Amino acid sequence: MRADLLGLTAGSLAALTNRGLVKRAGKEALPELRTDPDGTVHGAFPGGPATTLPPGGLDTARCTCGATGVCRHVIGVILAYQRLPAEAGPEPAEAGPVPAEAGPVPAQAGPVPAQAGPVPAQAGPASAQAGGGSAEVGPVSAEAGAEPSPWSPGQVTDDELTARIGARLMAAARRTEKAGFTARVRRASAADPVPQVELATATVRFLVPGDLGFVHTDTVAGSRDDVIALAVWAFRAADELHPGAAEARVDVGGQAETGDGSGLERALGLAGTVLREGAAHLGQGLDAAVADVRRHLDAAGLRWPLLAVDDLAGQLAAYRDRDAQYRPELLASHVAELHARHRAVTRPDATLRAGVLGTAEAAETPLRLARLESLGCRIRAVGDRRIAEVYLAHADSAMVLVLRREWDGDDDGAAPARRRVAGSTLAALATGNLVTESAVRSASRTVRLATGRISRTTVTPSRGDWGALPPSLAVTDLAALGRELDALTPRPVRPRVEAELVRVVAVARVEAVTYAPGDQRLDAVIVDRAGGTATVRATHTAAAPGRLDALAAVLAGEEGELRHVSGVVGRSAGGVVIEPVGLAAGGRVVVPDLRPAGGSGTLVPAEQERPEPLAAALVDTRALLAEAAHHGTSHLPPTYDDRLAAAARRLTVLGLHRVAGAVTAFAAARTSDRGEEVERAWVDAYLRLEVALDLS
Repeated sequence: MRADLLGLTAGSLAALTNRGLVKRAGKEALPELRTDPDGTVHGAFPGGPATTLPPGGLDTARCTCGATGVCRHVIGVILAYQRLPAEAGPEPAEAGPVPAEAGPVPAQAGPVPAQAGPVPAQAGPASAQAGGGSAEVGPVSAEAGAEPSPWSPGQVTDDELTARIGARLMAAARRTEKAGFTARVRRASAADPVPQVELATATVRFLVPGDLGFVHTDTVAGSRDDVIALAVWAFRAADELHPGAAEARVDVGGQAETGDGSGLERALGLAGTVLREGAAHLGQGLDAAVADVRRHLDAAGLRWPLLAVDDLAGQLAAYRDRDAQYRPELLASHVAELHARHRAVTRPDATLRAGVLGTAEAAETPLRLARLESLGCRIRAVGDRRIAEVYLAHADSAMVLVLRREWDGDDDGAAPARRRVAGSTLAALATGNLVTESAVRSASRTVRLATGRISRTTVTPSRGDWGALPPSLAVTDLAALGRELDALTPRPVRPRVEAELVRVVAVARVEAVTYAPGDQRLDAVIVDRAGGTATVRATHTAAAPGRLDALAAVLAGEEGELRHVSGVVGRSAGGVVIEPVGLAAGGRVVVPDLRPAGGSGTLVPAEQERPEPLAAALVDTRALLAEAAHHGTSHLPPTYDDRLAAAARRLTVLGLHRVAGAVTAFAAARTSDRGEEVERAWVDAYLRLEVALDLS
């Protein structure tokens, strides 16, 4: 007899299919059944289709009715098969035909529940006591009638798991186990006769003892079957650590933390899942896993990886919500960053842990009587939201802090300047000096002003005397700034702080101002006292329509003598570039993003620029690798490998042999279909591209 079919209850069949299908199957005429020696059950319906149900689960069933997936005829064959032992016993009346309204036979009257197993034909139907689903009830023995030990999913072997889910998903499960995971195990009971495991990403239920063909998960079929292996391993841990407990919470796998470890194993497991499945195939089921990783990182004080996980989760949420803030390059960058930080502290010549992992940073630090000097403000639009970031120099700690405010609405231009923030207007904060006893600084150098203590914060207008700021913030030598940028640690392993590269640059004179109409971009070449140059670059945005006009007016001297430019500094085409957030001119601070549209400045169109081949090749290849994080390495289209090969050839022609080699290695790893090797090769290639772009 087929123990798997006899062990299916009404609830199990409904979980594997749906209740409506089970009800319709109960209304079908009884088929004529026959069984092959290998256990395959054939059902022939009167004047209707023929159904075949081999061992191994409902997915193996076939029916000539033409329906895709499991049909009502397959369920009808199971219901008819479940009647056979009862009809052969001494009490056939108790297992009569299944009423149309009731669906499959209840556990007490018909099929034996999962814990009771099949009943031999000579024994008759199981009694209500034996079939009630108690965890102590095992397969019924006709000879002894004793109750053997209950079945546990932990008894399933790894070979059986591999045969069920395949080697690729088994390898994915091993990576998760290596990183460590938490599960809640519930054994079978009278109230719920089905053993189950709650994982961070799914709930797994073992509907039939010993048969993995009847395992139910709440994930999309075939997409995350690795959770079946995780659930079996969780039961093994529970059987060892908490034998007999009806419910237990267990930590499975993971590597013991040592002085040489990074503590990022769970975060790497999360990153691997994102890379393998892609944002396009991950739903909200990953939220619990993200929360678990965040909890462990926070408890360990790993501030920078924690922020990376927060941003990674933010990108996944943005994709689910179809938010304009989602960008595949950002998602891929956060995945690669977690690996980069892990590698930086575990290699033989490991970098200082505190700088890479942020272990020396407090989550929040209250600032006592802080004097903060505003350097300007930037307005950004994310869909229908507006985000204002006020940059505040804290001279005592030689750092720049960010005060951030968000609101819904499309008020742009001068309208945001009138918004109230901490008892003042945004314009006053962006152009003033703050003295406060209510500021709290975060590890990422954002600052908030505690509510309810507005009287302890005062704001006065600033004259833009930024030259008195510490030398680490105030730049007087642009050539030295260039050398500082070149010596920076690669961005994926630098401290994750806001406004990291915000500087104040002293200006001796403005050499040229040009405008690129196609890009709606203004470029101005400024010169320091030593003759060094840098490019002040600003691009038009609807959230700040007066940005370019205001900047052009200040650069033309209409606001008085320009003494300083504050902004985010970086490298581009070998030169220093400044994205301005504020300017000190005429004894006051001018914030272009808070100015209304319109102005008297004349913009001189620049000659059309030709794209720089090297930078364009790097950007295009990075976008190609970011597609892997978006779609998932397991779901890439057939043409993807050809595009990888073309990108590698393009990089080789441009002389970027190491970057091209990393891209080629990723393409080669994909042919091996070994998940861990593919993940490692992708990270190698993406990190090389990121660093090359930062240096270009």
